[in-house]
Amino acid sequence: QVQLVESGGGLVQAGGSLRLSCAASVSIFRFNIMRWYRQAPGKQRELVATITSGGSTIYTDSVRGRFTSSRDNAKNTVYLQMNSLKPEDTAVYYCNIQLAWGKGTQVTVSS
Repeated sequence: QVQLVESGGGLVQAGGSLRLSCAASVSIFRFNIMRWYRQAPGKQRELVATITSGGSTIYTDSVRGRFTSSRDNAKNTVYLQMNSLKPEDTAVYYCNIQLAWGKGTQVTVSS
């Protein structure tokens, strides 16, 4: 059973940056698709970024050009680099592999 632990969230001013990490308890080499989601208060969880085993990425429109996802298979870790943060990026961010979810990490962006 895969366990995921997100970290790197925090409070940042608008325009700032954060890098989120998602550490897996097993080798991620065999997982083709890994995803980042976020959920803001009172809103549905939304898909933010997808990264394949080959490093290809897809982003939702609202973060494209500001967020970058990467993965380090040797460290069993996926990253989400978030730049030019906006208050509307405030949410709990989760990583996902197949049916496994982490508990999330809070990102708060102040205006």
